[in-house]
Amino acid sequence: MTDVVREGVLQARLPVRELARACVGACARAAAELGALRAGRDEVPDVRVDDGAVATAFTSERHLLINGRAPVNFAPLSRFWRTADGWVRTHANYPHHRERLLKVMGPADSLETAFAERSALEVEEAVYAAGGLAVALRTPEEWAAHEQAAELAKRPLVERERLDSAPARVLAPIDGTPLLPAAGLRVLDLTRVIAGPVATRTLALLGADVLRIDPPHVPELPDQHADTGFGKRSATLDLATDRGTFEELLARADVVVTGYRPGALDRFGLSAQALAERRPGVVVAQLSAWGAYGPWSERRGFDSLVQVATGIAAVEGSVEQPGALPAQALDHGTGYLLAAEVLRAVREQSYDGGGRSVRLALARTARWLMEEIPVGEVGEVGEVGEVGAVGESAYAGPEAWLAETDSGIGRLRYARSPVSFVDGPVDWARPPGPWGVDSARWE
Repeated sequence: MTDVVREGVLQARLPVRELARACVGACARAAAELGALRAGRDEVPDVRVDDGAVATAFTSERHLLINGRAPVNFAPLSRFWRTADGWVRTHANYPHHRERLLKVMGPADSLETAFAERSALEVEEAVYAAGGLAVALRTPEEWAAHEQAAELAKRPLVERERLDSAPARVLAPIDGTPLLPAAGLRVLDLTRVIAGPVATRTLALLGADVLRIDPPHVPELPDQHADTGFGKRSATLDLATDRGTFEELLARADVVVTGYRPGALDRFGLSAQALAERRPGVVVAQLSAWGAYGPWSERRGFDSLVQVATGIAAVEGSVEQPGALPAQALDHGTGYLLAAEVLRAVREQSYDGGGRSVRLALARTARWLMEEIPVGEVGEVGEVGEVGAVGESAYAGPEAWLAETDSGIGRLRYARSPVSFVDGPVDWARPPGPWGVDSARWE
C-alpha cells in the first residue's frame, strides 16, 4: 500500500486524511458518549484516533485475505474509458450492471472503440437509461454548475428529522469491559456495497444485534460481503412475497438502515415515515449516492462514480488523465458518520424520545471534502459534534491493525476497526459467514 498509504497516512491532494480522521473520531466520540450514559459514568471515556488504524480500515477491502487469496475489488469493465471528448468511468462489478453496459456499448472486446466514438455525456445518459452505470468526468467547476450540485449545496452534511412523538427510549444499563454502547439494540441492515455495511459493521462492533437482509435474487459479491460482514448475521427475504416476516422483524427493531436509491424501497412501505408509523420510536438511517433530491436523486451510484462526477478525479489527476482518492474514502467516511448519527439519535431519544431519521449522501460528503474540511484540523464534523481526544501513534505498518480468524468462509485476514475509546471493544464478536445463510429472525 505504499502508493496510497505512507507512514500510516492516506496520501492525496485533497484533505482525505482529515476527512478520514474526523469521521472515525466522530463515531468513536458518539460511541463513548452513549457508553458513558448507559454505564452511569460521569466522564466520557477518552477517544483515540490513530492514523495507522484509520488508513488501514479505509482500505480494508484491499487488506482482506480469504484462505490466503486477495479479493477482487473491481471487475475488468469497472474503469475509466476515453471518449471522443473526454472520459467516463463505468461500474460493472455486478453481473446485471455489466449486462446493461454491454447492451448499450456493444461487445466487451470492442468497448474502447465504442467509447471513443461517442461523447462522455452521451455515454452517461445512454448507459443510465438502460439501468447501467457510467459517469462523465467533470471538473469541480463543471460539477458546481450542475443542478444536482446546487441541490446538495442547500443542505447540511447530515440531515435530521424527528418522525414521531414516541416516549423517551429506556436504555438498559450496561457494565463490564468491553463497554458496548449499542448492546441490546436490534438493527435491520438493508444496505449493500461499502458505506452502509461499514456503518452497520461498526454498530455490530459496539454490541448491536445486526441482521442484514438481502433480496434472494440479487446476491452480494462474496468478497465484499466478507469484508463488511463482521459481527453480523446475513439472511435473505423477498419483501414482495414475505411481508409478514419483515413486519415481525420491524416490530422488534430499534434501528433500520437503508442504502438503496431514494424511493426504491417506498413501494414496500420502507420510507422513514412509513416505518415510524408502524414502529413508533424507530431510528431510520438512510444513505444514498447523490442525495434524496434533485435530478439525480433516483440514479444509482458508487464511490468511484461520485468521485468522477464531483471533480475529485480531476483534482487527484487531471482532465487529461483522471485519478482517484487513495481509498474509497467517500464510502468509508460516510459509513462511520452514519453509525455516529445512529448512536447520537439513540442517546438523544433517551432524553426526549421521538423516532428519528438521519440521512447522508456520498455526493454531499464529496462536497465536504472538496470545499469545507479545514486542512490540518479535526475539530467538528459539520453538525456531528466534536471529535474529542485525538492522538497519534508511531506508524508500524498495516500489520499492526490486521488480525486473523477462522470463519464459515475460511481463514480470514482482516482490518480491525479504527473506532477506539477507553474500555471499548477492539474486535468483533463474530466473523462473517456465507451470504444469506442465517434465519430472518432476531436472536
